[in-house]
Amino acid sequence: MKRFERMAAMILGAALLSAAVVAADDEVDTGPALKATQAWLAQVDAGKYGQSWDDAAALFQGAMPKDKWERSLVSVRTPLGSVVARKMYQAKYMKELPNAPAGEYVVIEYQTSFENRPLSVETVTPMRQKDGSWKVAGYYIR
Repeated sequence: MKRFERMAAMILGAALLSAAVVAADDEVDTGPALKATQAWLAQVDAGKYGQSWDDAAALFQGAMPKDKWERSLVSVRTPLGSVVARKMYQAKYMKELPNAPAGEYVVIEYQTSFENRPLSVETVTPMRQKDGSWKVAGYYIR
């Protein structure tokens, strides 16, 4: 049960980040979304969990209160140890995701090696904001 709670705590989650894609568009420049994601991941890697929540999309913030996000990351990320290597292997632009409002998303998957878990997949989903910027709307580790 505890493991389930930890994984559930990483939400916006499985629903937003599942591979069940509805629409894609290869003509969109995903560079700004990737840049925003890298900055956000740097905060998470540095243990700045509260700041990562502050800088996330409103959709993300509405899914989980800040204090719960911080506790969840402490319980999930701390046992993994530091990031040893992270390599992006997929980024897909989407206009629709299961159980998420219509919008513009980029589902980004990284092969990540942590000190205590050499093979993981991190899925980070930034969402385009009304002002055109990108903010993370979902994060999941498997």
